[in-house]
Amino acid sequence: MLLPLGLILVITVVDILSPPSIHLGPLLVVAPALTASFAGARLTALVSAIAVAALFVIGILHGGLTTSNHESQIVALIVVSALVVAFRALRDRHARELVQVRSVSETAQQVLLRPLPTRIGPLRIASVYLAADAEAQIGGDLYAASRTVNGTRLIVGDVRGKGLTSLGEAALLLGAFRAAAHLQASLPELAAYLDGSVSWDLAAAACDPPDDDEEPGPVVHDAAESFITAVILDIPDDGSQIQIINCGHPPPLLLHHGRVVTLEVRRPAPPLGLGGLLEPQYQADSFQFTPSDRLLLYTDGVIEARNAARTFYPLTERIRAWTTERPAALLQHLRRDLLEHAGGRLGDDAAMVAVERMPDAGRR
Repeated sequence: MLLPLGLILVITVVDILSPPSIHLGPLLVVAPALTASFAGARLTALVSAIAVAALFVIGILHGGLTTSNHESQIVALIVVSALVVAFRALRDRHARELVQVRSVSETAQQVLLRPLPTRIGPLRIASVYLAADAEAQIGGDLYAASRTVNGTRLIVGDVRGKGLTSLGEAALLLGAFRAAAHLQASLPELAAYLDGSVSWDLAAAACDPPDDDEEPGPVVHDAAESFITAVILDIPDDGSQIQIINCGHPPPLLLHHGRVVTLEVRRPAPPLGLGGLLEPQYQADSFQFTPSDRLLLYTDGVIEARNAARTFYPLTERIRAWTTERPAALLQHLRRDLLEHAGGRLGDDAAMVAVERMPDAGRR
């Protein structure tokens, strides 16, 4: 605040002391313009009024207040100041709306992505969500866990697109998973159920009639443009194996005795929502998951994060340094390293879930 007022004072004094042929009054517009860069509309309007008053003082002391030159200077300063105040007011309104959007989206995220418990049966679990859309703080990446009679089922997925537009489809899939994960007898049956839920919703959206105020006409909806990649896991409480169905998603990583193993399934399935087009036969692949092993599930926002040199994040290489960390510590290291690699901002939403089978799991 002191700097704009100081500029007004200096410009006014110099103009008054200068010969009448020198006109510095137009420079007074710098004061409201500078104020608008750090203050609100009201303070900008106050500084603008002071600048106009200073120009009046200059005109009076120069004896030329009614001359066309001073009149044009005053009118120009008033018009420019009014524009500066108007733009500052619009910016203030946008900032208030942004705060509201963030508040709503954060609340929606807490409802949609319920925090995973730190322990489920014989498993330790941690999760991290990083939204690429700074204004929304939520996007289309998702994860959930559900207890069954014999173990735990997990899903990590990624809706095509990002931001609030993908929120509805993420909510649909999570709701279907939470409702059916403990009811479906096998993992393939669960995957088929989830695909049917997503496909049905997309088909219903394609058939929605136009609103009353819309022009009649055919509704075109390309099902291939909407889908959800996902990896679905079944982790029994007893035994040392897990089952995985991968629906077009980045493969999980197994951290076993300091080694990083990519769990590539032999029979990958198409993304959820495309089952009606491709009619897949879901089959689960089994992998070893012994006590003290860790699993890392993630979305493509992690491996597609780029640095200033446009190099992708080398997840498999970086994670080798933290293979013995607990899930929470593992994700803390990974989150910090990922954001440092990407310069503090990701190009796509990213979700990560780390799972550890506790050392005493085999004796349960």
